Amino acid sequence: MGVQGCGKGTQAIMLARDYELTHISVGDIFRWNIQNHTKLAAQVRRIINEGNLVPDDVVEDVIRQRLSEHDWNYGFILDGFPRSHRQAQFFLESYDIDAVIHIDVSDEVVMERVLSRRLCSECGLDYNIIQHRPRVADQCDVCKGKLITREDDNEAAIRKRIADYHEKTAPLLDLFRHKELVIKTDGSLSPEEIQEDIRKQLRLSKAISKPEE
Repeated sequence: MGVQGCGKGTQAIMLARDYELTHISVGDIFRWNIQNHTKLAAQVRRIINEGNLVPDDVVEDVIRQRLSEHDWNYGFILDGFPRSHRQAQFFLESYDIDAVIHIDVSDEVVMERVLSRRLCSECGLDYNIIQHRPRVADQCDVCKGKLITREDDNEAAIRKRIADYHEKTAPLLDLFRHKELVIKTDGSLSPEEIQEDIRKQLRLSKAISKPEE
């Protein structure tokens, strides 16, 4: 958990990779639907672009459907969920939670990071022109696709999402703290330092070794 741009996705990917967890990003699910012009896309596109939160019932249905696929033998890590009290209650009642990772970072840093994000229009790879610049400006290193700014990464929408986070999502941490599930890490550190701190606090063993191909 943490405000948008704090690095949730980066840390989730690193944990998922090394511990054979299934990474489930609610934002990625919605963006996939928008790119593929599904029925769900028509429902959520305008809401996301305005910086508003998708209604709880829609988010819960998406999460329930995704987890029903049961492709998470070693567990899963959620990125971008829950974002409201109702979503948190739904999750606590429906699934066993091992930990809630809170990545704490200032609004000013978040604003700078998000406005610097770019997305490959072809393969969907994320870039940040401050920390992860492409070798060729505005071109994906992998597929040579054009880098674009996400529709919802504009200053007005970002400020709206930050305000929504502090009003609706940040208070949920108290709910999880009462159950002694929360660990907190400094989101201003480098991704590698944050990951090291998370693993130390969670007392994680060495990463699962994978057989050579």
